[in-house]
Amino acid sequence: MIEKLYKLKKTQTDQKLMEKGQIMAKISHIDDEIMFTENKINTTSVQRHGAISDFAVLAIHRNTMKLHISKLKSEKEALYIKLEALVKEIVELQKETEQYGYILEEEKQEALRKALLVEEEASSEYIQSKYISG
Repeated sequence: MIEKLYKLKKTQTDQKLMEKGQIMAKISHIDDEIMFTENKINTTSVQRHGAISDFAVLAIHRNTMKLHISKLKSEKEALYIKLEALVKEIVELQKETEQYGYILEEEKQEALRKALLVEEEASSEYIQSKYISG
């Protein structure tokens, strides 16, 4: 039973670690998109002698990109909160896994001690029977 619990906790921990990796990849993707959008804001321009409406369109475009960046940053912040909760879950699962691993190891050692005790009793009886018959 303990071995099943140990394997279950180990599997759950592995799943959470994979989920953490996925969240980290999403955060990295958001960072890349923010950097790309900021670069677009900085490099977007109009013709030198363009109409005043070009400047208005440019301002609208830049404001739209800034809004996009703010949405990305709020999404990134939400992912960081989710990541923090996930890390806490992983730590708890690892603690439980270690506890079950320790109990499992103790059970194995106890079984080994019992086997050695049975073997010692059997060899002691064998020696006594040889001594008596010899």
